[in-house]
Formats: sequence, structure tokens, C-alpha cells
Amino acid sequence: MPITPTYPGVYVTEIPSGVRPITGVATSITAFLGAALKGPVNRPTQVNGYADFERIFGGLWASSPMSFAVRDFFLNGGGQALIVRLVREDAQRAKIDVGDLHLVAGSEGAWSANLEVTIAAGSTDKDVLDKYRVEAGDLFTLSVVDVKTGDGETFPNVTLKAASPRFLPEVLAHESVLLDVVDPLPTTTPTASSGNKVTVEGVDGSALNDDSYTGTGKEAAQEGLYALEKADLFNLLCIPPSLLEPAISTSAGVYGKALAYCVKRRAMLIVDPPPTLNTSNGSTELTALGLNGTDARNAVLYFPRIIEPDPTAENRPKAFVPCGAMAGIMARTDASRGVWKAPAGLDAGIAGVTDLQVNLNNDQNGTLNQLGINCLRTFPVVGRVVWGARTLRGADLLADEYKYVPVRRLALFLEESLFRGTQWAVFEPNDEPLWAQIRLNLGAFMQNLFRQGAFEGKSPRDAYFVKCDSETTTANDRNLGRLNIVVGFAPLRPAEFVILQIQQIARAEA
Repeated sequence: MPITPTYPGVYVTEIPSGVRPITGVATSITAFLGAALKGPVNRPTQVNGYADFERIFGGLWASSPMSFAVRDFFLNGGGQALIVRLVREDAQRAKIDVGDLHLVAGSEGAWSANLEVTIAAGSTDKDVLDKYRVEAGDLFTLSVVDVKTGDGETFPNVTLKAASPRFLPEVLAHESVLLDVVDPLPTTTPTASSGNKVTVEGVDGSALNDDSYTGTGKEAAQEGLYALEKADLFNLLCIPPSLLEPAISTSAGVYGKALAYCVKRRAMLIVDPPPTLNTSNGSTELTALGLNGTDARNAVLYFPRIIEPDPTAENRPKAFVPCGAMAGIMARTDASRGVWKAPAGLDAGIAGVTDLQVNLNNDQNGTLNQLGINCLRTFPVVGRVVWGARTLRGADLLADEYKYVPVRRLALFLEESLFRGTQWAVFEPNDEPLWAQIRLNLGAFMQNLFRQGAFEGKSPRDAYFVKCDSETTTANDRNLGRLNIVVGFAPLRPAEFVILQIQQIARAEA
């Protein structure tokens, strides 16, 4: 703010630098959709490790292919996941009565059959009673334990008095995973009890169908796939099949809507191979999936399925879809090298895998690679690795500019980072001072990426440009309230084919 001098002397003022640093967004937050043993429904829940998933969603479950995909994600280097648990309409929560107090399980499913609820007397200390604005005898302690897993919760000094900060319905709504309370509430404080009566058994419900993911009304209600509207950011999306059976796969209809949503959210869809896909019918199977057009730049497919031990079936080997493991490898590569590095090669080993459903040779790999299908291979010494880095627009016939996974993911990273990093410019005076600030801040962000090796080119001039001036934003644009910024970059493309030229030189005769 300008100073108005009023007395002789020295005046000091601070001048804003105009620097508004742009922070790159995360690149490998992975969203998983599917059934789980327990946990919140239609609500994206962040988990930062497999232990979190076990605690909130119950861990591995034979009726949940998603649970195995989440395991593979963290096993292969994944760091942060968003879990959206889905159930059918016939799933039910258990209802539990403790005297006149009516409770329900925290989420749908038969898991709640193992819940035991007890009530004990609360505090009678006058200071505690005054603090919680209740009378003597109004407080009690409610405890619940899952006797199968040992997980439990205790809520000391709760009450049925609505005016108290320890009002039971509000405490359970905000703090409990295992329980909730339903009306009508008792008119008197529950007495000490060590037993509970289950009046309605919890039910897992039928297997998920297409409507569970993307059915009519799901988008408006923010359910199924569209529950991710409640999430600020995700970069990768995995939708494992509804059942853990070799012939079951996620339908083309679900994948189609999921891909359109990924384009909207600047995310990549990891597509699992249909069970009928083989080395000779790749083109036909891709056509049946229907993931084509420019939207297919945001999709990637890996083949074949992976073989792993199944802890829910005495560790017998079973085929699992690879999406979770592939998302984990992308996260691992992003952390070690950057989103611009292809998540493939000898360093892209697949952890936890004992075999592949199909072991490919070079010719078969070559046929599928030309169609944009990424292969998983087994090599001596190094084991099972990812051996392809193309999007579903990666077929040689298409010659698409986003043929490669790292190029597309880098573009999405830049788009999301710059979109979020320029929100401050909205409603600012649309003239050269603003344009100069934008060039400064976006240029600093791009320069930092250039130094990390994100772009091709020996110098910044060769690697990227940021243009925001009277040429990009004309007088007519300014009259319409528009500000146009043009950002270009030279992406690094993976060395997919390494060609060696070997020449034999005849030894000269003496």
C-alpha cells in the first residue's frame, strides 16, 4: 500500500514480490471401487497403508477382488489410496439392542455378527458433571468389541441428554467406526450390562452388478463411481471385477463410463485384461471393450493376469487382475524417478507374484505391443516385470501424440498442477502486471521440472515455453473476461526399442 508521508524522516514499506509458487500435485493417488468386508459405503476413504485398509475395511475377503488389488498396490510400492466400498440394495446393517438402547452396526455386512456391546456406569464427579452439563446418574460408558478381530472402541462418559457435548448419537457419528445409534432413545440412562441382543442380522448382500458402479441416479446421488466427486484428487482408478472367478471381468459399460469420468478428473484408468483375451485376438477384444477415441489416452491395459497365493484359500495359487500391482509400480516409479519415467523395464518388478497366467515370448509380446496392450513378462534372474508403456491410443496404426503412458501422465500432472496453481489470478486486473506474474510463476515451476529431467532438450528454450501476453489475450478476450495462457513442453518418450548394430571386422593379414 502506498505511504502518505506526513513528517520528515525515513519511511519503510514492504513491496510484494509477485511470486506465487506453484506446487506440483500428487501423481499416484489411486482410487479403488468394489466390495469390502466392512467399512463406509459410497464414501472415498483415504488409507495410507495396508494396515489402514485392514482396520477400516476388514482386509482380504474371498468375496472382494478389490481387497486383493489393494494388497497388491501397497505390496508394490503404493503410498496413498482412496477406497470406495460398494454394496447392493439388499445389504443390511445388524441391529443390536442393549436394554432399551437401540444400536446398529457402523456399516452393512455379516461382519457385525461378532460385535459385543457392554455398558458401565459413568463418572459421578461433580467437576465432570458440570463440564458435561448433566446431573448425577446421566453419564455411562459404552464399549464395543469385534470378538473375531479384537478391534474395539470405548466411549467414556456419554449421555442421552441432547444439550451435553457428550450426547451419544453425536459422539458415535463422529468417532465410531463400529456402531451408530437409532431412535427412539431411552428415556432413562442405560444401566450396567454385559450382554446385547441382535434383533436383525447383518447381511453382505448380493454380488455387485453394473448398476452398483454406474447405475441410473448414481451420478446425481454421488454414489458408486461418482462417490469420487467427494474426493479432492485422484490420479489412477482401479475397478476390479465383482467376483474372484476366472471368467468374471469388469464390463465394457462400466469401463466406458469410468473412462469418461477419468478424462473429466484428469486421471488414468487402469484396465484389466478380459478373461478371453489371448495372444491372437487382441484386436477383437479391444474392439469389444469399446475404449477408443481420444479419451483412450487416459486408459492403459496390462496383460496377462497374475498368479499369487490366496491367503483366504490356504495360500493356493490363484489368478488375480493386475490393476492394483500396476498402480503400485506407477507409484513406486513416480517416487524414485518421476511421473515422466515409464513404469516399465527391468526395474519395474512385480512383487508377490509367483507366476503369470500366460508366459509370453518376444513375438507374442510384439503383436500385442503394436495394439497398445502392455505385456507382463518373465525373464531369467530378474523375474516378472512390466514390459510395456503404452496407452490405449498406443497402437502403431493410430500414431497418437499420447501414445506413451509417461507422456500422458506428465501432461495430466501439468494440467492439474497449473489449474490449481493459477486460481489466484481469477478476478485480478487483466493486464501486463498480471501476465508478468503468471509468466514468472509458471516459468519457475516448469524450470524446476526441467532441472529434474522431466523434459527433452538441452536448454529451457528447447524444453518448454510459457506465453501470456497481449498476443494470447487480445482486447476482445479482455472484454469477455478471459485470460489465455499457453504452456508447451517437449516430453521425454521412452526408449521402447533399443537397436544394436554389430559389425564384424576381418583381421588384416600380416
